[in-house]
Amino acid sequence: MNKIPWDPSKRKRMADYHPNQRDEIRRKYLIWRPNQPDIDFPYREFGKKKNRRRFNADWYDDYAYCLEYNEKEHKAYCLCCYLFRDNIKDSHHGHDAFIVEGFNSWNKPKRSVTHVGNRNSFHNRALKDCEDLLKDQSISAAMHRKSEIEKNEHLIRLNAAIDVCRYLLHQGQPFRGHNESKDSKNKGNYRELMDYTIKQNDVVAKAFKNAPENNQLLSPTIQRDITECFAKEILSYVMEEIGNGAFSLLVDECRDVSNKEQMAVVLRYVDICALVQEKFVGVVHVEETTASYLKSCIDLLFSQLGLNIKQVRGQGYDGASNMSGEFNGLQAKIMSENNSAYYIHCFAHKLNLVVVAITKKIFDVGDFFDMVSVLLNVVGASCKRKDQLREHHQEEVRKAIVCGEISTRTGLNQELSFQRPDVESTKRELEKLRTNERWDSLMRKVYCFCEKHDIPVLDMEDAYVNPKKPRQKTSINNEHYYRVDCFFAVLDLLGEEFNDRFNEAKLLKLAKHYPDDFNHKDMVTLEHELGLYIDNILHDTRFSILEKIGDLAKLMVDTRKHLSYPLVYRLVKLALTLPVATATVERCFSAMKIVKNALRNKIGDDYLSHSLICFVEKGLLDEITNEVIVDRFHKMKDRRGKNEM
Repeated sequence: MNKIPWDPSKRKRMADYHPNQRDEIRRKYLIWRPNQPDIDFPYREFGKKKNRRRFNADWYDDYAYCLEYNEKEHKAYCLCCYLFRDNIKDSHHGHDAFIVEGFNSWNKPKRSVTHVGNRNSFHNRALKDCEDLLKDQSISAAMHRKSEIEKNEHLIRLNAAIDVCRYLLHQGQPFRGHNESKDSKNKGNYRELMDYTIKQNDVVAKAFKNAPENNQLLSPTIQRDITECFAKEILSYVMEEIGNGAFSLLVDECRDVSNKEQMAVVLRYVDICALVQEKFVGVVHVEETTASYLKSCIDLLFSQLGLNIKQVRGQGYDGASNMSGEFNGLQAKIMSENNSAYYIHCFAHKLNLVVVAITKKIFDVGDFFDMVSVLLNVVGASCKRKDQLREHHQEEVRKAIVCGEISTRTGLNQELSFQRPDVESTKRELEKLRTNERWDSLMRKVYCFCEKHDIPVLDMEDAYVNPKKPRQKTSINNEHYYRVDCFFAVLDLLGEEFNDRFNEAKLLKLAKHYPDDFNHKDMVTLEHELGLYIDNILHDTRFSILEKIGDLAKLMVDTRKHLSYPLVYRLVKLALTLPVATATVERCFSAMKIVKNALRNKIGDDYLSHSLICFVEKGLLDEITNEVIVDRFHKMKDRRGKNEM
């Protein structure tokens, strides 16, 4: 509003402004008054005799309410007709000189009288519209005349609505009720909680009592708008933390309760405190699951968030072909645009594939898992058997806690992400299991378990009897069968699968290829900087007890070594940015089952995404102040009762 020009020559046509802004702009011009400069008006020659005439300043007095003079073009205009030219139809006067081209025929002063015309003329109708506008006869203008008390009451109601929405979003609860009428026994969570707030707070009760029916802030539209405000503020915070830095993309798909395929998107990055963050930025309804369609959805989401595909430094998906396909998968399409966006197969899925491979190759192991599956089906089919199993399990847990076998601690299943596995150490531990000491230790545990549960103990020196062919003699004893044919076979396959699926050479290769982050000059400097860095931390005792690379990054920031060795810190950040597992995305799908359940299965896609962002990132939700939401809420659209700050 402060940028609208006063000079008639620089004004846009009123029809070019947004319809919701036109009355406000017209009122602004009328308050400013017409542009009537007091200058030495230049002469202009007319006719063959070249009679000299110029603008007469006395005309300002005759038409003080509308006549304007343009110093640049030296022409006269009518302000009233300019303001309402497009509102008055069926009049050729809407295009005369006083409105469009400007009037400069100073030798014909009577033209101004012709322009004004009779009482039904274009000019007089425009003048009447100006007077009505200044009398505040529009709804919008009437709202601008609200007293400070009314504005404060509007703010009280809005803050109450924000508090109720914050609580329901934090808990993942639905807002609407089946019957929200005044006589309903259950109006839904939003209205019931608002009624409770009104009963408990006299100030809020008074504000709602004095509120007009069209400004109660109880409608579903208001609820969705406030939810969107919270979600946009959370996303704004995450985007501000990422800035122009690098991040990894974690994506997975899941079908919701209404059979819609939803794609959850999580961004992994290192914040200013050197802490790894994995933030949920929304779900996208995907009509197809092809790699091309998923890529287009991600591009659209990035454009909405203000992110660039060039910032991606890692991709984390499961092993589905449309995601991880080397040639036509989603990871390949992103890599074609950004060769630094390396794909990392989720380590949790890899470990699961190791177990699957072993069950397929060793029949006894497969039979064991089949037996467990049958047992689960038998127990799960009966409520009575499930209750008995649950009671027995609770008793076993209680005994284990008393004797110290297990400890109680919260948050064990809420890790941000798995620690990057040390594959070599794991393989060394598998090799140690082959020793006699480890085998004897395992057998002692087996004997103890059998005695505890009254299971007959096999004599390991007896001949092994094949349960499928009991009459057929074998040339081995029980110890040879269980140790060599079963235990060692499992260890061999575990080592083989670890070598195939957790190739350390590939991970090391990733750290050497970041052309967008390290140019040739940086690589030369990095080699020198690394030498200085290693020598420095070897003599710093604070770096002697670190366990994880995340601890190293945080300590570098705490000791300000990230400023002394910026390239080393950049490399550490890139290593931390690489994804490990998609556990965070899986937890988002668990949250979706809470937010979108069978009774809330018609929630819109945008509303679902906004609600999920608030529910998953509830830590950020709690940090947002009401003042920020009020400001964003008022800027979303022109509202009744908007507080003019």
